[in-house]
Amino acid sequence: MNFNDELLHWYRHNKRELPWRNSSNAYIIWLSEIILQQTRVEQGMPYFYRFLERYPDVSSFAAADEAEILKLWQGLGYYSRGRNMLKTARMISEEFNGIFPTSYNQLIKLKGVGEYTAAAIASFSANEAKAVVDGNVYRVLARYFGITEPINSTQGKKIFQATADDLLNKQSPGLHNQALMEFGAMLCKPKNPACGICPVKQGCYAFFHNAVSALPVKLNKLKIRERYLNYFLVTGNHTLLVNKRDDKDIWANMYDLPLIETTSMLPVGELLSSAEVLEYFGSDIKINEISDTKKHILTHQRLYVRFIKVQGSPLKFKPGWQYSSVENLGKLALPKVIFIFLKNIFNL
Repeated sequence: MNFNDELLHWYRHNKRELPWRNSSNAYIIWLSEIILQQTRVEQGMPYFYRFLERYPDVSSFAAADEAEILKLWQGLGYYSRGRNMLKTARMISEEFNGIFPTSYNQLIKLKGVGEYTAAAIASFSANEAKAVVDGNVYRVLARYFGITEPINSTQGKKIFQATADDLLNKQSPGLHNQALMEFGAMLCKPKNPACGICPVKQGCYAFFHNAVSALPVKLNKLKIRERYLNYFLVTGNHTLLVNKRDDKDIWANMYDLPLIETTSMLPVGELLSSAEVLEYFGSDIKINEISDTKKHILTHQRLYVRFIKVQGSPLKFKPGWQYSSVENLGKLALPKVIFIFLKNIFNL
């Protein structure tokens, strides 16, 4: 059997049973694809069920407000995905009469839908002959064909897309795409791939040249920014002072706590005598408790977070600072690091 025949034979006998695979509904496929971007299946599955139960079709999704979406998305990270989904749902509701498009050329115009996602939805829902190239596909193709061009270079992306296009089974593109991605996820894994039981190892360049761990090649472009966040816990009369974030930074339009950001994690005495703390809390600020510093990792940022419980109220408020009842906290969309901290205090 050739590569494609072996691939489909392997897939039929080894694929995972995932709910969206039993559907050709473009909305359901879109929901799963966006949720699973940068997310493991096990982590994303509960969110998929939650969203599908709350919003069974694109029209009900379009009718939601952003706060509902962000709350439902809480803990999944990459919150711009949720905001883009809402924009897409509203666009489909207005411009496509609530009917989710299935053609690649229409899908690629939607907010938050790139080449991979458009190809996936088009091939899975309408069997359009579009080859998908995601992280799993990059890995399989790089190893099998011995492609050393970096996967995140302009030339590399062209080479991998052309290779995927040539390999695509034009009669069953949706099935082929599913099989190739599943093969990368389950067998040709980033670490400890199961080469011993691989059905196509006899034709695999990396297997015969001992290059499995060297492929695919990726340029290291990621520059990590380190940030130091000092959160102030201000409570009283069953209320908590919270902060509604703007849309210019991480966690856009979500809620956290009053924040003083510094260029390093300052000693407490130095922090309390800083101009910003003096401006908002005054020189008589009383500290009840200071948490250990927690590290929270985002894709491009490394956050060092500590929580400082204070007595009394601030002298003045920043825009966005507002009191919330403790009972209402569970309804607010909170970043994971904030939610975990407050959950331990208020039993959210």
